[in-house]
Parts: sequence; structure tokens; C-alpha cells
Amino acid sequence: MARTIAERRDVVPMLAEVFRVYGFEGASLARISEGTKLGKGSIYNFFPGGKEEMAEAVLAEIDDWFRVHVFEPLREGADPVAGVDGMFDEVRRYFLSGRKVCLVGVFALGNERDRYAERVRDYFGAWIDALAGALVRLGHNGDAAAALAEEVVGGIQGALVLARAFDRPDGFVHALQRLRARLEPAKTDGKKTGDGA
Repeated sequence: MARTIAERRDVVPMLAEVFRVYGFEGASLARISEGTKLGKGSIYNFFPGGKEEMAEAVLAEIDDWFRVHVFEPLREGADPVAGVDGMFDEVRRYFLSGRKVCLVGVFALGNERDRYAERVRDYFGAWIDALAGALVRLGHNGDAAAALAEEVVGGIQGALVLARAFDRPDGFVHALQRLRARLEPAKTDGKKTGDGA
């Protein structure tokens, strides 16, 4: 039975789950209606541009969440160690300790890849740049920081895929612990440098 939702923003998380499960191409109007419990008229009232507008709204919400909880603390936080630690904590929370796949990753791999290539590139680029900036503040040179940041973000994404493939969310949690440990020497060096040692 269709339900009434007062705000467009209330629908976006439900749409995200539909796209997460079925991808862009597989998210038919019937599946969207089932996932949101909204009738066709209500869906198009909120999103007159159709599925493309829905996907844009979902990607914008993801961008906003990561900007506030991950990218800005890495870029602007007074303590880069806290920014890096916070990134791992927030990522674990966001992806439900490996039970929730990365929707941007789904869009990067699916048939919709070309349609949203710039959005996908911007999301991963912003993450890598923000982490690299924190690593530079912790004492890495620019090239090493960029390479390590790319390795860590790629490791997080790969761990999500493997957690889903093996149906072992704990694999994601363990991967985050290993990646966090991989950054420990940089964090230690950064603390020593900051203390004037």
C-alpha cells in the first residue's frame, strides 16, 4: 500500500537502498515503488526528472555525508591523527561494518558508469585528496601521501566487495584495522614532529 511522505529528502535514503540492491539499470519503477512504498504519482511528484534525478539526489546526499563526516575533518581538523582515526570510525559506521555496499562503487562498476563517471571520479578523488592532505600534515611527502591515500581508499572499497562476496562483514572490519595499522607509523611520526622532537 502506498504511503504519504511529506519531504523529498525522506525518500532519498530509501532510493539509495533500491539502487544499492539493484543498481541503476535494475532499479525499475516497480522496484522503486516497492522500496519506497510510494505510488508512481508521488515518486514523480518528488522527482519529475525520473530515475536520473533520483540517482543525482542519492549521489548528492552521499557526497554531503562524506564531506561533513570524512573529507572536512581530514582537510581542516586541527589534529590530522584524529582526522585519520575519525575517517576509519565513520567509514565503519557508514558501511554498517561491511554489511552495506558502497553505492558510488556500484555506479562505478555498472552500466551507468559512463553516465555518472564525473560524479564517481569526484567522490573518490575528493576522498583520496583529503586523506593525502592529512598524511602530508603527518610528515609524508606529497607523492608518497597520494600513493598511500589511493592504496587505503582502494583497500576500503575492495574490502567492501570481498565482505559482500564472501558474506563475511567481519572481513571488512579486519581490513579496516589492517589499513589503520598501515598508517600508524605516519601518525606516530606526525605526533613526534608536532611535539618538536
